[in-house]
Amino acid sequence: MILSKETQSYTTNLTKVINSLDDKKIGLLSKKIEQVWNNKKSLFICGNGGSAGNAMHIANDLIYGIGNGKKPGINVEALTSNSSVLTCLANDTGYENIFSKQILAKGKKNDLLICLSGSGNSKNIINAIKQAKKLKLFTFGIFGFTGGAASKIVDEYIHININDMQISEDMQLIIGHMCMRNIMSKVK
Repeated sequence: MILSKETQSYTTNLTKVINSLDDKKIGLLSKKIEQVWNNKKSLFICGNGGSAGNAMHIANDLIYGIGNGKKPGINVEALTSNSSVLTCLANDTGYENIFSKQILAKGKKNDLLICLSGSGNSKNIINAIKQAKKLKLFTFGIFGFTGGAASKIVDEYIHININDMQISEDMQLIIGHMCMRNIMSKVK
């Protein structure tokens, strides 16, 4: 089969990014997720656009798939999943507060917030991180492009070093699946 020039370029760039991943950072994120699970804490995930969809996909994997049918899943919530809450908060408090207001209501010390962002510059992501840090949640980001402003304030992050939104979003799911597999390998 002959791939188009665009498809070849895309797969080449995706492969480069996968091969450049920092395994130690993926291991750290896996460990943080596992700690939340073992300590019966909460995990919150947020993002915009495609990253919002990825937050819901990763939450699904961690609620159901991770226990291998042998153990209940993680207490995880995609902060993007309730359209009534999102539209209320956007309307009443501003779009920049749709995640931070949820963290304020639900977050507790030693919970985990994972932020997914292509740019790392979305105001609602930055506000969520700031609110989470006030409440002493551990904050972890998966960011593309330069990592943006969010990369400077999270506790840890994985940098997807490419200026391509689609590959950045692909990598969010790939990293989520890698973490899930890392943790599943330990379930007995």
